[in-house]
Amino acid sequence: MKAGVVREHVEIYVEGSPRRHPNLPLRENPVEMTDVPTPSPSSGQVLIAVEACGVCYTDIDIIEGRVKCKLPVIPGHQIIGRVVEISEGVSDLNVGDRVGVAWIAWSCGHCEHCVRGYENLCVHYRATGCDLDGGYAEYTVAYANYTYRVPGNVEAERLAPLMCAGSIGWRAYKLAGIYEGARVGLLGFGSSAHIVIQVIRKLHPSVEVYVFTRSREHMELARRLGADWVGHPSETPPRRVNVAIDFTPVGETVSRALELLERGGRLVVNAIRKQTPIVLNYAEHLWMEREVKSVANVTRSDVREFIDFYVKHGIDTHVQVYKLEEVNTALRDLKAARTRGAPVLRIK
Repeated sequence: MKAGVVREHVEIYVEGSPRRHPNLPLRENPVEMTDVPTPSPSSGQVLIAVEACGVCYTDIDIIEGRVKCKLPVIPGHQIIGRVVEISEGVSDLNVGDRVGVAWIAWSCGHCEHCVRGYENLCVHYRATGCDLDGGYAEYTVAYANYTYRVPGNVEAERLAPLMCAGSIGWRAYKLAGIYEGARVGLLGFGSSAHIVIQVIRKLHPSVEVYVFTRSREHMELARRLGADWVGHPSETPPRRVNVAIDFTPVGETVSRALELLERGGRLVVNAIRKQTPIVLNYAEHLWMEREVKSVANVTRSDVREFIDFYVKHGIDTHVQVYKLEEVNTALRDLKAARTRGAPVLRIK
């Protein structure tokens, strides 16, 4: 089968971008397109013919070595496809079922976190496109109890962002505790934030939403999706916010978000990691009962809840589609913030 494989940690070359990892080789095409054997499902797994797979900033982190994964690895954890083979021990899926696969591929099921339904905190969990090969390929295998039924009448490219950007945005939304009449700040406006603003608009019509982003394209999209105010992160919004969600990969926006928080406000950091340090001053950033919560990916309940929300309410997932062979272009565009929506690879 055709697949995109990462064989070594490299820094992805983006023209005009300063080097962050001079100890790594610099590569314009970090993913090698090649033919590899089609995998066979083990007990409890299914073989999936991949229709589409989203490209996530975590994939960049994997390639550049900030997330430790097996090498070589086939990245990709926002997978939509059809079940084409079932192994022993699988009883709730059939050949032909359309499913999605997200970041968490497996968890132990018996640690203190798993038994409470927080498999996203499991110390032993395995990740799709990291510990197990992912969706930058024509076929992939997944544990059946970590797949999710998805609508059959929607383009795969539109569904792929639900598996990560949408679901993790949903978890961030729940942790934020947004209430009617609140003022909400969204810092960064990429794949996840453009979904979260639609959730807020549908569930909390009286909320004011302020969007902070450097990208002109993202500013325009935020306005189209109903933001009450849009500006650069250095600009001052009309009023302080009661809730802020930070979607960016850098540490500076955490301190900026806390500067913008009203007394008693809450910041949710919707990021797996930060590329730059977070520098805080207690009196300026945390005093007056300000709170900070981090997001550690998603539980299966989060993914199922968000798929149900999508089916009931509808969300316009703005995507930029690439062919599988264009994966390196997609990665460079994502790193340079040039995408005009969530980047998605069309596989079949």
